[in-house]
Amino acid sequence: MTETPSLTTISTKLERIAKQAQQAPDMAFTTLAHHIDLEWLREAYRRTRKDGAVGVDGQSAKEYAENLEGNLRSLLDRAKSGAYRAPPVRRAHPEGDGKETRPLGIPTFEDKVLQRAVAMVLEAIYEQDFLNCSFGFRPGRSARQALEELWTPAVKMAGGWVVELDIRKYFDTLDHERLREVLRRRVRDGVILRLIGKWLNAGVLEDGELSYPDAGTPQGGVISPILANIYLHEVLDVWFEREVRPRLRGRAHSFDTRTMPRCCSNTRTTRGACSTCFKRFGKYGLALHPDKTRLVPFKRPDRIRPGSRGDGRGPSGPGTFSFLGFTFHWGKSLAGKWVVRMRTAKDRHRRALGAITQWCRLHRHEPIREQQRVLAAKLAGHYGYYGRTGNFGRLWCFYWHVTCLWRRWLSRRSDKAYLDWAAMNRLLERYPLPKPSVVRARLVANP
Repeated sequence: MTETPSLTTISTKLERIAKQAQQAPDMAFTTLAHHIDLEWLREAYRRTRKDGAVGVDGQSAKEYAENLEGNLRSLLDRAKSGAYRAPPVRRAHPEGDGKETRPLGIPTFEDKVLQRAVAMVLEAIYEQDFLNCSFGFRPGRSARQALEELWTPAVKMAGGWVVELDIRKYFDTLDHERLREVLRRRVRDGVILRLIGKWLNAGVLEDGELSYPDAGTPQGGVISPILANIYLHEVLDVWFEREVRPRLRGRAHSFDTRTMPRCCSNTRTTRGACSTCFKRFGKYGLALHPDKTRLVPFKRPDRIRPGSRGDGRGPSGPGTFSFLGFTFHWGKSLAGKWVVRMRTAKDRHRRALGAITQWCRLHRHEPIREQQRVLAAKLAGHYGYYGRTGNFGRLWCFYWHVTCLWRRWLSRRSDKAYLDWAAMNRLLERYPLPKPSVVRARLVANP
């Protein structure tokens, strides 16, 4: 299939910007807004999700599309002339990890389109600057790749020390002025900077009250992930590569997805780097989570001296850490050799079962075939992400609990709907749920 002329034009523009950024890593772009024309906005509209929640104006993507060309022309004129006013974001509080909620800022659909247009420009520039250890919110990069990149050096180094960093309320605490300083090193286009400033200063509507936070960028905004990556690139990645890594004895590997393990093989220098991180983040107005930031001993068990500080015994646990839904730990292969294993983290297991419980409760009166179809899809998705060698026991446990939950809520459809296990087994023969399987078996090489 050939690309449309407009899409080809946009791709050419993006490639031109990216090539220029790559060839001149220290150059600040002074003219970028001219790239954003009507075709650019059409492409931004195409890339914007159409099924998201509505913003403060209540306008859906479908309603916006009824006069798409007129809306995009008006949006372009207002953006270029400076007349565009960033509307407040609507704040929602979905449940997050633990007891804290995770505030999301929901922009209007038109605002999402314009944010996408500017994000396309910024990504073309900063994707040339970001380091290979960075994975979070980046095009063409995934959590699975980050997991593999973490597993590989852990095996090659036979473990070592893991510095586990967790930034507390990262999106809510970004320092606006420092972010502007970082942006101006690469972007000095007045239109782009003015629009970003308007989004940073846009109000937040929550429970009918409008407020104007003096820090942060709404998590949920289209522009927020690239701004967060730009800031963290300066705060951590560049600093770690230039200042910390040269002072580390042994080998060091770093990974970034907002929760960032950094693997090092030397004890003293690793402890020093960990304490320095607190000062570095504090300098930029960020705070590391005191309970989730820690130094984890992760040496291969056969290389640990009994009674040493790296023996994995103590309050930090027996040499394990969690990352992107998995708990990393050492285990034995079938051949009796030590390998790094990955099992489903307990909190993710509980959260997934909680979501299944909620779904079964709300949909227990639907036709059995429809329930089976949805539950099968949910199980397949779970297996697709967590189906790794060494994790089969957790997968089977998940499958068993889902079966039990389904039986429980089917039995609560009415007073006469109780299903004993004999009846449930007959139902499963007719409407089977997929049993667990290991989807990815690459992460099993011996160190």
